[in-house]
Amino acid sequence: MNKPSSWVSGVLESAAAYFKSFFKYVGRCLQKFAVFKGRATRAEYWCFILFSFLLDSVLYPVMINITGTETADIVTGFVLICLFIPSVSVGVRRLHDINFKGWWILISITIIGLIPLWIMYCLPGKPEKNRFGSREV
Repeated sequence: MNKPSSWVSGVLESAAAYFKSFFKYVGRCLQKFAVFKGRATRAEYWCFILFSFLLDSVLYPVMINITGTETADIVTGFVLICLFIPSVSVGVRRLHDINFKGWWILISITIIGLIPLWIMYCLPGKPEKNRFGSREV
């Protein structure tokens, strides 16, 4: 009878650890919202992208129910504008982690350029120091 409760507690501990690291990475991105030097791990990049997506996915329907479509559009647009610079910043730092210059982010201007950029964001970074510095843990 103890096995299910120990299994559940193990799952809850793992979930708590994931949430803790998720918010650690999001907090790091928001603290470095305009820092284009250094490196960002895959986890840091994808946690921030997930945070931005979830924030927009939750905020917009809630705002529509509270204030209506026009105000929801304005508020959601404002949030997306506020998250634009941190998104670019973490994207540049992610490119630095795989030893690419941050200017590669400009290929996202062309829609077809998003495909190789997403592939680059999925590549593993090297744990050792590169020309952009050491990786933060």
